[in-house]
Amino acid sequence: MATPHHTHFLVKPVGPICNLDCKYCFYLDKRQLYPGKSEAPVDWRMDGALLESCIQQVAQTQPGELHFAWQGGEPTLAGLDFFRQVVRLQQRHCGGRPVFNGLQTNGLTLDDEWCQFLANHGFLVGLSVDGPADLHDCWRLDRGQRGSHQQVQRALVLLRKHGVEFNTLTVVHRQSVARALEIYEYLISEGSRVMQFLPLVEPGQPWSLEGPDWADFLCPIFDLWSQRDVGQVFVQLFEVALENWLGQPASLCFFRKQCGQAVALEHNGDLFSCDHFVEPAHQLGNLQTHQLQWMLASPQQKQFGRNKSERLPGQCQRCKVLFACHGECPKNRLLKDENGEPGLNFLCAGYLRFFGHIQAWMEAAVQKIRSQSNLGLPPLGDRLRSASAAAGFLARPADS
Repeated sequence: MATPHHTHFLVKPVGPICNLDCKYCFYLDKRQLYPGKSEAPVDWRMDGALLESCIQQVAQTQPGELHFAWQGGEPTLAGLDFFRQVVRLQQRHCGGRPVFNGLQTNGLTLDDEWCQFLANHGFLVGLSVDGPADLHDCWRLDRGQRGSHQQVQRALVLLRKHGVEFNTLTVVHRQSVARALEIYEYLISEGSRVMQFLPLVEPGQPWSLEGPDWADFLCPIFDLWSQRDVGQVFVQLFEVALENWLGQPASLCFFRKQCGQAVALEHNGDLFSCDHFVEPAHQLGNLQTHQLQWMLASPQQKQFGRNKSERLPGQCQRCKVLFACHGECPKNRLLKDENGEPGLNFLCAGYLRFFGHIQAWMEAAVQKIRSQSNLGLPPLGDRLRSASAAAGFLARPADS
């Protein structure tokens, strides 16, 4: 059975366990899938035999360079010794091939020892920060219901001190929209040069965006970025839009025609079709009882991938920016289209306006890139950098 190439692996070394209590987090509720466990990270930590099997099977099924994304919950709760073991096992089983590790963290546990380790072994860190203190602390609270911004700023200082390569992951909630440029400038001031903006969609909740909000947030940032920061600051969504305008495969799964090549591995070996579909209906098996290559190539996973394009409503299929959007993530397809057909993305109005807003710039950029002009961008092959280090959700900046 053929195995899909270049699958991204999101590994959950302590499952959904976290030291924060973010009000908008979609993953904390996954504890309900594993009843009877305490809140202690030690009760959730992936054991050594399973970790070794994971690394071995990834190395056996994937061609070329290897990419692991360590997520949660909060993956650092597995402990630094766990990640030392990760590196040792990768050195033992990956045959000298290049290995890239991405670590998505809230930063609370990072200290000098952690950061020196991450720097020494080339981990790419995705640090969650939602902007200045009042915006960040709206919803990113600790277990005592206190804001976490001060700890995140401490983590930023440590990452810079030790030369750890990092990106910022910013959840865009309702309170963020009117302060888009303030957030962008704040992230730059804190040393972020690779930014990911993640729209928060949870209708009925006080933190959720409405569809038009997404364009209200993105358009002013794009205008400033395109005038001042091209080639200096990398905004993932803008980069991926340019990929699609160029006819290149999108490096972010949200904007690909099909899904299915970013799977989530839970702490006990359960493998799911996607991080956003960790639920029984989308479980592919368990790494301790099923071969990884069979699960990745299973009819269930192939159909999951095809569903993204096959279930687009008619309004999407006729849309002039379908090539740039592809209906975005299926988790956000919560509306009915103009003819009452289900499957329209909740953010459709925002995407339609945003893509219209950037169209002229994108077309000019494509023309100049294809005519070998630089437009202030690195060469295309360098600029379309690997996002695989964190399963397509963390973008690695171009080499300087």
